Amino acid sequence: MTTARQPILLQKKPDWFRVRREHGPNYVELRRLVLQEGLHTVCQEARCPNIYECWNQRTATFMILGDRCTRACRFCNVRWGRTGTVDWDEPRRVAEAVERLGLDFAVITSVNRDDLPDGGAAIFAATVREIRARIPSCGIEVLIPDFQGNWEALRTVVEARPEVIAHNMETVPRLFRRIQPWDDYGRSLELFRQVQAMDPDIALKSGVIVGMGETWDELVSVMQDLREVGVEILTIGQYLPPTPRHYPLHRYYTLEEFEELRRIGEEELGYVYVEAGPLVRSSYHAKEQYERYRARRLQQGVRDSAE
Repeated sequence: MTTARQPILLQKKPDWFRVRREHGPNYVELRRLVLQEGLHTVCQEARCPNIYECWNQRTATFMILGDRCTRACRFCNVRWGRTGTVDWDEPRRVAEAVERLGLDFAVITSVNRDDLPDGGAAIFAATVREIRARIPSCGIEVLIPDFQGNWEALRTVVEARPEVIAHNMETVPRLFRRIQPWDDYGRSLELFRQVQAMDPDIALKSGVIVGMGETWDELVSVMQDLREVGVEILTIGQYLPPTPRHYPLHRYYTLEEFEELRRIGEEELGYVYVEAGPLVRSSYHAKEQYERYRARRLQQGVRDSAE
């Protein structure tokens, strides 16, 4: 296992953070469709740096249950405040948008809705079923909150049978109270254990953002913890404060460090796919990640049958 290392402190934003803003026809069409249908995407709300690339490739992460979050995590750009009523027509509109865009893989996430008894689980499940009814061949990933440890709510989502259930750890245990005080590290690990017990065929995925003051050893320890509870797909990206009011940036990671994290994850810890890079976000290349996971599972099934 890789030992502790001294951080490389880069004060100036490195050249590799430059993003090309290409407003191609697919980007324009997707933006128009999102506005027309009254939908929200995490691509916009979180100011994702990959929005131009992804939308030009006709991929987007739909954010359901409104655009106001009941938690105010200090790294996040999604707005916090009073939430609205649940829009039960939203699943239909999301599914219609997925169909009109011709997507063969859709990612659904949400704000935290701690004001709802089930945390919004029923809307997640309804959205999965609506997409499945319209486009049976479409793969679906849901990026879910922790539902405050309500495992029956979690079961509602699991029983809708998305291909991937993702839940982001975001940071290391030492920084949880400072950065995301309403979340709980142990509860997030338990969420993965629960999903695996309910349906072991669902792929488990998590994400971490780096540069907020974690040590190398703490980061690798989180990767180990996630792997031990069954997570097989992991994304690691650079923290970029949305505004000066957000949690301060501690440092930039180098491209070499991201590559080393990928190597540790895949070669030492046994992850099927680790997407690590400065501009990587949770849903970046989600389809490719699932395809590799599925190929690995099929390969493993053939090997088990031969034995």
